[in-house]
Amino acid sequence: MRTLEHPSPQDFHLDTILSALADPIRRMIVCRLADGYHEQACLSFGLPVGKSTSTHHFRVLREAGIIEQRYQGTAILNSLRTADLESRFPGLLPAILASARRDTEAAAPPGGP
Repeated sequence: MRTLEHPSPQDFHLDTILSALADPIRRMIVCRLADGYHEQACLSFGLPVGKSTSTHHFRVLREAGIIEQRYQGTAILNSLRTADLESRFPGLLPAILASARRDTEAAAPPGGP
């Protein structure tokens, strides 16, 4: 069985996590996972970037410890490492998600859907 390397929570570094979350595409991925899209395949996100760039974004999130990835057949499923992040940096993920959601709402056109 193929596996992917993931850092253990004690190896999480705040600078690495914040750097990974500085990109709006990666924040979009994290928000979708937090909003209930647990174990979502990479291709199902419909990101506005090419496949190789999408792969890069998921790798950065995985290597920072923000998401867990596992193979199911030929698909890679993604899930948010909420408990691990909360144990290492309490309150960080909720603060990032709240900020990302405010930014999304502020960018939405007035009277939008």
